Amino acid sequence: QVQLVESGGGLVQAGGSLRLSCAASGRTFNNYLMGWFRQAPGKEREFVAAISWSGGSTDYADSVKGRFTISRDNAKNTVYLQMNGLRPEDTAVYHCAAPRNAGNYYPTPKRPFEYEYWGQGTQVTVSS
Repeated sequence: QVQLVESGGGLVQAGGSLRLSCAASGRTFNNYLMGWFRQAPGKEREFVAAISWSGGSTDYADSVKGRFTISRDNAKNTVYLQMNGLRPEDTAVYHCAAPRNAGNYYPTPKRPFEYEYWGQGTQVTVSS
């Protein structure tokens, strides 16, 4: 059974940092593109960042570019999201996700329906 499990969320003041982790089990995602999405109350789920299977290519939403960094450790089957300079508008549940098929993607899939596997999410709350 495929599982993606996020961790690392919490409450932080504006300007602070958090590092989210997404651990995969039940299948190796080493050859899968991985993405991070977030969903705030009353809003649609939105793309945050994605990383190619090799880690050589990354893509970010404009709202987080320059503040967030996505990375991966394929030996640990884990993807990370380093979040710096957090703002109250970053408050949301953050989910990691993987598409149905392994391999390269161009352009970067940025819509939730393009992803097959999802974690349960981790809450990030940024206070002003």
